[in-house]
Amino acid sequence: MSDILLSVDRLSSGYGDFQALFDVSFDLPRGQVLGLVGANGAGKTTLFRAIMGLLPRQEKMVAFKGAPIGNTPSDQLAKMGLALVPEGRRLFRSLSVEENLRFAAEHGRKGHWDLSRLYGLFPILKEKRNLPALSLSGGQQQMVAIGRALLANPDLILFDEISLGLAPVVINDVYAALPDIIGSGISAVLVEQDIERARKSSQTLICLREGRKVLHASSHSVSKHDITAAYFGE
Repeated sequence: MSDILLSVDRLSSGYGDFQALFDVSFDLPRGQVLGLVGANGAGKTTLFRAIMGLLPRQEKMVAFKGAPIGNTPSDQLAKMGLALVPEGRRLFRSLSVEENLRFAAEHGRKGHWDLSRLYGLFPILKEKRNLPALSLSGGQQQMVAIGRALLANPDLILFDEISLGLAPVVINDVYAALPDIIGSGISAVLVEQDIERARKSSQTLICLREGRKVLHASSHSVSKHDITAAYFGE
């Protein structure tokens, strides 16, 4: 079995006639976290959408567990073990917290994560499990969104701006769960506006600018100056 879980090879994509990504390449080994940073409009969410099959890409531009998935529909990717925690959470408005979670568990793969383990990770969700999901605070809704991805028991989760709009104390609570998530055998790509948090939470850091990869380095050895220069194009 290859140690490379996700391989992106010269991925180019966009929206209609507008090209938003240009030849982006990287590999993600199993059990690791890749931090993805860049200014608004740099192409981070577009990259996720292309990986998940929501935007056009050629078959060999993305490989998952050694198999090309460029022509694979997004619903099939979920069955293969690829999950997305989208920006904005996108919970089911009419369902309770637990109904949102059970839906994922019933339609996902069987594995380490079940409701009991999830409630151990986020005890507040057990307390509020019967409330409408959208009645929770933003941070608690984010926990539901993460929980929904975990209950699908994926091999890889793409986290898109999981701290956006949250209070610092809530962000700390969300990120405190990350070691348990990775420790359960899940790898991750993490989009994060907070560059220092992305660096500390990952093994590898990539910076996108205007749809192009302008930095690809070890998170713990790259300097703040190099990251800032790549981010702003200095």
